[in-house]
Amino acid sequence: MKKYTNILLVLLAALMLASCEYLDIVPEKTQELSLVFERKEQAYKALATCYSYLPKSDDLYGTHTVMTDELTSPIRQSVNGIEIMRGKQSVGNPMLSFWQGYNGGAGVWQHSLYNAINDCNIFLENIGKVPDMSDSEKREWSAEVRFLKAYYHFLLVMRYGPIPIMDKNFPISASPEEVRVFRNSTDKCFDYIETQISLAITDLPARVTNTNFLGRVDRTIAAAIKSRVLLYAASPLFNGNAQFYAGYTDKNGKELFNTTFDKQKWAKALEAAEYAIQLAEGNGVRMYRFDGEYRAYDNANVIYDAEFTESIYNYKFMFVDRWNSELIWGLSRVTTDYYQIQASTLIKSTAASSNEAAWQWLSPTYRMAELYYTKNGLPIDQDLSFDYDNKYVLRRGTAADFSVFVVQIGQETVQLHFDREPRFYATIAFDRGYNRAHGIKQFLKMRNGEVPGGKKGSSNDYLISGYGLKKYVHPDSQGNGYDKLVNYPWPLIRMSELYLNYAEAYNEYNGPNASVYEALNQVRQRVGLPNVEDVWSDASLAKTVGKHASQEGLRDIIQQERLIELAFEGHRYDDIRRWKQAETYFSTPVKGWSVTESQIDRFYTLINVGERSFITPRDYFQPIKTEELSRNPNLIQNLGW
Repeated sequence: MKKYTNILLVLLAALMLASCEYLDIVPEKTQELSLVFERKEQAYKALATCYSYLPKSDDLYGTHTVMTDELTSPIRQSVNGIEIMRGKQSVGNPMLSFWQGYNGGAGVWQHSLYNAINDCNIFLENIGKVPDMSDSEKREWSAEVRFLKAYYHFLLVMRYGPIPIMDKNFPISASPEEVRVFRNSTDKCFDYIETQISLAITDLPARVTNTNFLGRVDRTIAAAIKSRVLLYAASPLFNGNAQFYAGYTDKNGKELFNTTFDKQKWAKALEAAEYAIQLAEGNGVRMYRFDGEYRAYDNANVIYDAEFTESIYNYKFMFVDRWNSELIWGLSRVTTDYYQIQASTLIKSTAASSNEAAWQWLSPTYRMAELYYTKNGLPIDQDLSFDYDNKYVLRRGTAADFSVFVVQIGQETVQLHFDREPRFYATIAFDRGYNRAHGIKQFLKMRNGEVPGGKKGSSNDYLISGYGLKKYVHPDSQGNGYDKLVNYPWPLIRMSELYLNYAEAYNEYNGPNASVYEALNQVRQRVGLPNVEDVWSDASLAKTVGKHASQEGLRDIIQQERLIELAFEGHRYDDIRRWKQAETYFSTPVKGWSVTESQIDRFYTLINVGERSFITPRDYFQPIKTEELSRNPNLIQNLGW
């Protein structure tokens, strides 16, 4: 570890969504510690510094969100997350390193989360000295920073497994040997994180509603993140993982992973999820419902199925509607320059002037197109009414099957794109479907040479899988300038995750129960899907009748529900890993349509459109930089690196 001095690292932060939001107020330069805590105003800047380390998920080059099999791109090298998934990670200069910090590209620097923890410790050690603050203010600010310190430890655990816990900073007088720390076991790390969040909850306000401080941590946020922490701690990757980590010890022989399953960890996860839901619901957090005018993006004379349309808009705007009712915690300090992730998924308009902020770089994989349910709320290979065996057969859109909304009338696309659930149509853009961006309804044509959506000439700005991603793009975003993109706080955690956490923990601890179904149905009902226990009991629809009635069957259902509901939000990489399923999903090439073909039959031919490499158990965690190991010989490298 580095030997830190008594200087508080202060970052220059970008402007956020609006001038009233919290992290607008940032210090302009590094200051001596003696000056930082002499007045409340300066201490407030130190508080903002502790927040400024939060990773920016909406920065294309620096985000961890694309580290999955969800997305692929024709652009290589610069999109670090995709490069890691292609097997290009290294121990000499690790990409996207939370441990050492990294340059995400395009001038975006993510400082080491150990720097963040260092500054949080400095804050906690000195906030009591500020003379013009009340004791209650000091407790509340301290609680925010205590939570942030725990959260930064959690992010490190998720990338590296066992890590050194840095509860206190070393004094300047510390010897080199004193600062050569050891890694703590994952159990000790999770216990520490849980304890720090629990201590913070005591002194945090129940809910921050003042628009001047949106994004600041409150009790509802802390309880929600605690639910996630304990869910991960109970999961197979960390709970009794003898398969991977039996005998994995530090240089003193201390085991760094527990290898004996502990069912009580699921009990703790269940209790935390239940408390987080009660607290959130008690403070006005609820599943989002769109209450705008959807016809603003469509032709007024189109005939709609009102319920189906409403479900699509419920899900679409849940992600992009600023500070909406479902958002528990959002990242205020959004990326507003040309490297923002929204621009990488915005489909170009037919107008040449619209292309500046519409790159068409990130493209959902075919696997994700298959993932979503049918309109009956069942997997496509489990719904007897869905023609799964003929999913590649062409079918023409007519007015008889909602295709006036989802598929262009008179146009042909594959059967796979018909009769799907609302979240599919809210998220996945496909050939001869529709998209809502640039403030209009786009009629997509995604074969070679076509617009909007197809590959044009030799340009690298094209959707390499033949699919586009709607989720990141606000329908009012314009592509003719980065200032025309409608920005929103990136959702760090939202209400539907808590219901899914509860369902998973309950099933793992108790097995199937009406309580699990109720939690899942909270998520499903928002998008107009039938209750899980009803549809899986229907012999006329469900191929595997009663699957929901066994713990193993319900586990599969819960996992697919989670992968759909939280798709493209940065969860899949961690979820797949904590379930120990990464070798199944992350070690095979990703597929898409043949976008260089203009003929319909040739276009709808699946090909490999991106490499994926995952070595078990090595790639379950990221490597520590070799230089760090040389500096501190008490550290050991992650297994396999």
